[in-house]
Amino acid sequence: MKGKLYLIPTTLGDFNTIDRVLPTYNMEVSSRLTVFVVENIRTSRRFLKKAGYPLPIERVTFIELGKHSSESQAIASFKQAIAKQPVGLLSEAGTPCVADPGALIVSVAHELNVEVVPLTGPNSIILALMASGFNGQNFTFHGYLPKDRKQLSEKIKSLENKARRENQTQIFIETPFRNEQLFKTLQRSCHPATKLSVAVNLTLPDQMIRTLTIGQWREQSVAFNKKPAVFLLSG
Repeated sequence: MKGKLYLIPTTLGDFNTIDRVLPTYNMEVSSRLTVFVVENIRTSRRFLKKAGYPLPIERVTFIELGKHSSESQAIASFKQAIAKQPVGLLSEAGTPCVADPGALIVSVAHELNVEVVPLTGPNSIILALMASGFNGQNFTFHGYLPKDRKQLSEKIKSLENKARRENQTQIFIETPFRNEQLFKTLQRSCHPATKLSVAVNLTLPDQMIRTLTIGQWREQSVAFNKKPAVFLLSG
């Protein structure tokens, strides 16, 4: 195998923050690549152009790995490409392979004995944990919680109990348009003394990070406005 697989982070929001959150080295690496595995071709093209990618975008090969593409076809295309050249794996937002499908390609790379090179960049989960004031040595990321209201309430109570019993920070996310519903369920379901940290639009000019007890949150509101958010519970 001649190629390396580079895991290339992107910004968490507006591409105007590129210089603030991504090392110059990332752009140097990206500029040498002509094949990228991506979750969404359109947004990946925009990111590369904004990041100053030097070649015409028409010369770039994008291997799509997302909801509307075939995993088997993506894997086959990746194997064919990595046999000849280095390949970049672009996250849709933040660092690759955390809450996105890129881990599948990394797994294939390891099976092929391809060198995997992770690059530095923003990760909303870690940034939220850093800013929460919660236990950073014992934590769990659960991804998305159940959509059903009853199941959601039961899951939240289970996570709350685990946070208290094991002193373990519980981290989870939701699609932006359901953030308000999740927040209200947390307010209703948790004990007043339980601590909740909410981190919205991290790394962007309007980011909001607050840690309060549920009792205090019941007196507060958050203007999510369909912005990405991370939620953290602590006993």
